[in-house]
Amino acid sequence: MSYIQGYDPDTLREIVDLHQCRQRLEEIGAQRSLPALLERVWLLKVLGELDEALTVADDAVRQARMAGTRRDLLRARILHATILQHRGSFAAAVAEITTCAEEADGQGWTSIAAFACQHRGKVHFDAEDFDAARADFKRALFLRQESDATDGQLQSLLAAIDTTERRRAEASIAV
Repeated sequence: MSYIQGYDPDTLREIVDLHQCRQRLEEIGAQRSLPALLERVWLLKVLGELDEALTVADDAVRQARMAGTRRDLLRARILHATILQHRGSFAAAVAEITTCAEEADGQGWTSIAAFACQHRGKVHFDAEDFDAARADFKRALFLRQESDATDGQLQSLLAAIDTTERRRAEASIAV
């Protein structure tokens, strides 16, 4: 079940049903499997509980490092970086996602590389580096097309590119 109802056209953040997210968080409870930890991190993030999200994200990265695959570790690290992003630590988030994107590219894991580029684009967007955001979103779009992504995934990237271009134009007018 997807809890994402859409994306805010100005911030590019997920629009979710907060009640459903809280309910799902209660259902997961204290489960310690890697999928449960990753889902808890995401739910805590969209609910704005960033301190707890960071703690759980740290646990998820540790667990993925010890018992998961390299792909699991990349996904956990990217999600960890999104918590850093939401906390305003843009440079740390970009650094972490960049290493993940490079490893995914090197391994030929197109869908993970696209996921990383898309999230790095969102970090750049939040940091108001619209040129870098646009480049990352375009790279993610290319990678998603290469990996036969769903129409929804492609549409969200096209919308992100449009929003980034609009914000970039507004920023250049303001200068």
